[in-house]
Amino acid sequence: MILRRPLLAALSAAPLAAPGILRAQGTWPSQPVRLVVPFAAGGPTDVPARLIADELSKILPQRVIVENRTGAGVIVGSDLVAKAPKDGGTLLYTTIAHSALRAMFNRLPFDPVADFQPVVLAGVIPMLMMVNKDLPVNSLQDLTNLLRQNPGKYDYGSSGNGAALHLAMELYLRQAGGLRANHVPYRGSAQAMPDLLNGTLAMMLDVANSALPFVQRGEVKGLAVSASRRLAQVPNVPTFQEGGVADYEAYTWHMIFAPTGTPTPIVTAVNAAVNRVMAMESVKQRLSDLTMETRSDTTPETARTFLEGELGKWEPIIRAAGIRAD
Repeated sequence: MILRRPLLAALSAAPLAAPGILRAQGTWPSQPVRLVVPFAAGGPTDVPARLIADELSKILPQRVIVENRTGAGVIVGSDLVAKAPKDGGTLLYTTIAHSALRAMFNRLPFDPVADFQPVVLAGVIPMLMMVNKDLPVNSLQDLTNLLRQNPGKYDYGSSGNGAALHLAMELYLRQAGGLRANHVPYRGSAQAMPDLLNGTLAMMLDVANSALPFVQRGEVKGLAVSASRRLAQVPNVPTFQEGGVADYEAYTWHMIFAPTGTPTPIVTAVNAAVNRVMAMESVKQRLSDLTMETRSDTTPETARTFLEGELGKWEPIIRAAGIRAD
């Protein structure tokens, strides 16, 4: 049986929170916490969210329950949190998709920035550039040259219009010199993969944990990692920067938000609890297996700064590429 200690005692061992702050946080949580995930159960966002929720439930006096709320992309789930009571009882666990909303939609039932308080950045997940094994390229530089010589000839897939994989590919095309390729959106990268394997698609970026098995089995060619350093699981695959695209770096990220107006002591309490979980060796290892680069030291302020940087990075890409919601 797991004994649920009061939050004050549970967080007292966390080096990131001062005792005075912890005393102010002693009232949260006073009820079970809903962690709303605006993605399908069992998917690449849901799995880390459930791991974090399970570990939070062990150190908090109340359970943290994942609630999958899909619909209109991430809008339905995000709207639920935006309009929830500002008491720390309903939180949003979302991704880079949040930073695309303003640029993609003319009208939203909420403001993605004004209505949400960034609480903590859980981690980032890099992507892998894959190409069909019969495509006549063996490096990212080869692919760049092929696309430059054949503008608009080749198709690439993504997990959906405006999704992280779509945005990251558009960033590559832009930073590699204004290359042109045709976007084919699917309802998830798993649905696109058969067409990459059979040659209907020439190339695709996918989150690393989904792409790795196909690269490791040699079913596709892995050309580049979107992170600033190589992945331990595929050490022979270079980064985009090593492949000739200077300054290229793209991730999908996982962040927890609260409704704007949530009292600062509650925001600080959530931040401290999540950071404590993210610092656990068992959590770091399990998420590393999913190719997530975990964070355990972000504050609400640094999470907001990170979000602002992502907005500044992706909104111009979305507008330049003319990406709109389906």
